[in-house]
Parts: sequence; C-alpha cells; structure tokens
Amino acid sequence: MNTGLKEKKVLVTGSTKGIGFQTAVQFAREGAEVFVHGRTDAAVAKAIAEIQAIQPNSKLGGVSADLALEEGIQKLVKEVPRVDVLINNAGYFEPKPFFEITREDWKKIYDTNVLSGAELTQHYLKGMLERDYGRIVFVSSESALNIPIEMVHYGMSKTAQLSISRGSAEITKGSQVRVNSVLPGPTLSEGVEDFIQSLAIAQGKTKETMAKDFIIENRPTSLAQRFARPEEIANVILFLASDQSSMINGASVRADGGVFKSI
Repeated sequence: MNTGLKEKKVLVTGSTKGIGFQTAVQFAREGAEVFVHGRTDAAVAKAIAEIQAIQPNSKLGGVSADLALEEGIQKLVKEVPRVDVLINNAGYFEPKPFFEITREDWKKIYDTNVLSGAELTQHYLKGMLERDYGRIVFVSSESALNIPIEMVHYGMSKTAQLSISRGSAEITKGSQVRVNSVLPGPTLSEGVEDFIQSLAIAQGKTKETMAKDFIIENRPTSLAQRFARPEEIANVILFLASDQSSMINGASVRADGGVFKSI
C-alpha cells in the first residue's frame, strides 16, 4: 500500500509508550521523519532508541514538553515549527468515582487531553492550509460516546476532542488537508496493564483472567471480547494519515472492537 508518507514530517504526541509509540514505529516504517514526544528527555531518548532498534535507519527527532502547560506547548512548536502530519495522542486516564472528582482533577484532564491538541492544531493547521497538504488525527476513545461511569471526567475530555476535530475539519473544505479522530476501545497500553494488574492482585486473579473479566463486566457489548493491542490502533491511525483515506475527513472512526452498540 502506497501511503504517501515517505519524507513527510510527522509529530506524534505522547509517543514514548503505548498507542503513541506504536504509531511512531508505523510512520518510521513508512519512511517518514518522525518526531517523538514525551514529558522527559530520558523517556524520549529511550523511545527513540527502541524505534531505531525496530526500524534501523529511521529518521527520528525528539522533544520533551509538558503539554498541559502553555510553556510546554510553546517549547514544542518552537523546536518543531512545521509538520505535515500531527497525531494528537498525548493524554491520560484516571479511574475515579464521580463524587470524588475534584475541580483540580477536571482542570488537569481538560488541560492535558483537550487543550494540548486544540492548541497544537491551531498552530500546525495554518501551515498545512498554506501548503495545501496536511493530516491531523486526534486519538479520542469510545469513551467519548460511551461515557464510563468509573471516569466521567475522562469521557468528557474525549468528547471534547471530537468537537475540536470536527470543527477544525470544517476549515479544510476544498483543500488537501484532513482532520479526523480515531476512537479506540479498551487498549492494553502500559497504563492499562498496570491498572489491570492492580485489580488482579486485589481480586486474587491472574492478569490474563482479570483482563478477560474486565471486558465481560465493564464492556459487555464488545464484539472482540478482548483488549486491543496498541499496534492495532496504530494501524488505523496510519491509514487515516495516508493517501489511501483521501475521502475521509471530519470523521470519527471507531476502532473499538464493537463496544459502541449502534449502526
């Protein structure tokens, strides 16, 4: 498949592990110049070394910045002023009972998951439109549509991403620039693995049994009946950024294993 991504400049935020890391690997395999992002220099350097081990001769750059802060956003766009492809993946989740979510919790998850992608899109979209080429993909979640009772604030942030994605896509009308979202279902990234492991220990189960039981009990509508692997979501992200998805714009593409029960 000719993705048309060779030599393109690609920024994947939150790409030192999980879905972001696997996405960076996929773009590197396509011959793109990939900028790896994380919160610390050490994490970025480690991810770059791991990608180079997987894909020798990769064209890689790195930048560390806390995208929940305005100074972090400014640091990133100063070091990487122009990209052809932006993958807004940076974010986090935090299971917490609704009545225990504090004002600071709401603000932190909004700043990290929503404003980071919003501001980066504002910055990079201008140049993409001027050059008449660009791809932006927001890594949202099926939780944007199927708000999880165990983390309402996370669901809120993922719904907001869909609004920004669709709204900014309207600006691309008639151009070769596209903005889309991908909605992964439960995915076994490092953070989720740690969460499942903690539940397994608490309930006296193996991690494998706990993972299976979690899907059955918490996502009973799942048709896949399992967690996704990060690389499976990365495949969808790569496709949305490629020339092969030329008629997909302003869309929310579900990669949720059939969790969301609708036509």
